[in-house]
Amino acid sequence: MTRMSIGWREQLASEFDNAEKARGEGNEGKARVCARRAAGIAIREYFARRGIPVSGSSAYDLLGRLIESPEIRPDQKENCIHLTLRVSEDFHLPVNVDLIEEARQLCSALLPDWMS
Repeated sequence: MTRMSIGWREQLASEFDNAEKARGEGNEGKARVCARRAAGIAIREYFARRGIPVSGSSAYDLLGRLIESPEIRPDQKENCIHLTLRVSEDFHLPVNVDLIEEARQLCSALLPDWMS
C-alpha cells in the first residue's frame, strides 16, 4: 500500500507512531523527520480543505508556506518555526522543544478532527 492510497488520518498516525518509535530507539533525528512529515500531511489537508492548491511540496516547504499565511495564529506560527529549525553541527536544536509535541499541537489546531 502506498502513502497516497491511504488517507491522511492514517498517514498522520503512521508518522507519529514512527516518530515515537524512533525516539524510543534513541534516534531523535528520525523522530524530528517524522514529526515534520506529520505536520506536512496536516498542512496539505488544511490547504486542500480551503481550496488552496499544493503539489509536490515537501513538509519543510509546506511549513514555510503556512508560516506566511495571514490566517494562522501566533502559536501555530511558532510551532511551524520550531519544526523548521536547523540542528547544530552536533545535531541539537537551538531551542529546547519537543518537535513531536509541536507537530501534534499544530495538527490539532489545523485539523481539530484529525484524531476522530
